[in-house]
Amino acid sequence: MRHVPSSHRGRVALAAAAAVLVASGCEARRRRTPDDTLVVLIESSMKTADPRFAVSSYDAKLSRLVAPGLITVDALDMAPRPELAERLEQLDELTWQVTIRADARFSDGRPVTADDVAWTFGTVLAPGSDSLWHKGFAERFAAVEAVAERTVRFRLHAPLATFVSDLDMGIIARHGAGPDGKYPGGRVLGAGPFVVERLGADVVRLRANPHWHGGATGVPRVEFRTVRDAAARLIMLAGGSADLAQNSFRYDLIDDVLARERVSEARQASNILTYMMLNNEDPVLRDPRVRRAIALALDREAIVGRKFAGRAVLATGLLPPGHWCYAPLPQIPHDPAAAMRLLDEAGYPDPDGPGGRPRLELIYKTSSDQFRVAVARVIASQLAQVGIAVDVRPFEFATFFADIKKGTYQIATMQTADISEPDLLYTYFHSSRIPSPADPNAGNRWRYRNPQVDDLTERGRRVVDRAERIALYGEVQRQLAADLPVIPLWHEDNVAITNADVVGYQVLPNARLSGLARVRKEKGTR
Repeated sequence: MRHVPSSHRGRVALAAAAAVLVASGCEARRRRTPDDTLVVLIESSMKTADPRFAVSSYDAKLSRLVAPGLITVDALDMAPRPELAERLEQLDELTWQVTIRADARFSDGRPVTADDVAWTFGTVLAPGSDSLWHKGFAERFAAVEAVAERTVRFRLHAPLATFVSDLDMGIIARHGAGPDGKYPGGRVLGAGPFVVERLGADVVRLRANPHWHGGATGVPRVEFRTVRDAAARLIMLAGGSADLAQNSFRYDLIDDVLARERVSEARQASNILTYMMLNNEDPVLRDPRVRRAIALALDREAIVGRKFAGRAVLATGLLPPGHWCYAPLPQIPHDPAAAMRLLDEAGYPDPDGPGGRPRLELIYKTSSDQFRVAVARVIASQLAQVGIAVDVRPFEFATFFADIKKGTYQIATMQTADISEPDLLYTYFHSSRIPSPADPNAGNRWRYRNPQVDDLTERGRRVVDRAERIALYGEVQRQLAADLPVIPLWHEDNVAITNADVVGYQVLPNARLSGLARVRKEKGTR
């Protein structure tokens, strides 16, 4: 089969999408979503609204719409703010007391009580809990106790700088759960702006919670539809059969879609990192010279311009620029010559000159999302220029993620969770966080070990003084920049494309969907 350059394939894809958009022009005038329902397109299914057992980012987004926590970080400055909590008091260095706001009500009208809070945390802390929160919370909290109807007390194992942000986990009603403490089908009873009416494989329907302390929502209903093809999601928006999509489309098609009058873009700088993970236990990649050579071979600026249409910021590490704990570090340059020198030093010389046999071969695993595969192929072509042959292997996400957790990969690309608390550096890089059969969901999936980073991140979660934390985490960031256990790529802008009827949607740095509670649909704008 004749090789078709990726740039040509991109132009063909753009032309095909544009043709479909033009063809849908007359249909766009006829199709419309219900006036009382906001239709949101997503690329993968939501499986649970239970905040304790949310695994995917979409599960987490859904859970926060249904069951918010005592604290939320859903603001442009990412500062923790009370949500179900009315007041926080530190009684001593190991004891905090939280008062629940008087108007907090579950969707069945019953008040949120201290017993509900203690029970929610207790089910996570219980030995054998399969919640992703279990390990971190068991290390932090010695006990969570209801001491009055609206007063709950948290007892810590040690002084904890992260306590306030740790309360950003959804609270659910004890009286709605089964005898095993779980909700059948993941449809929890929470105190958020919405209630789950249907939780299906491809459709999730929410209705407004009439008892929400935030007042009336902007729309009575929200419907999430899973559409797995990125171009199809944009076409549906342009054609009027959907109202909103966020971060779920090909960035290289956005500008063509925005040329149409009926859609608009809302954008916000992101605190989420896209990164290349490197298996630090792999015989080839355990050498930091090889990891740095890979980083130097990447022309990240060209990828951002070509594949993301400039909608991303180059990264220097886990934390984004603007984060209160961000340490300014130099960007990794695009320097193929330096990359090849490092490969020579590491014992991977060019065997037969340019264009011949590769210096080494690597397998690159990625999700099967078309856009992510396209980006992976660009990265592979750049690495080939320094003699690294890369075999790109796309997988359905569940299979891909299972391999990552087991360590059966060499290189791969993923995105972090939203980053508000710098303690995520502990989660991602402390040696105790390497996945194991006992803890397969631990965050250090690159299997990085550095005693200095272990010590610094342990101290960072105990020290309360912000200036001291900034100094400690600055050292962590500099050490990671030297070791490169993962290669920071870019912080992709959070981008929402909305239909013309949609008014007031706010995009957040953490990409959560909290703005759906305030969005409105206005007639007469079609």
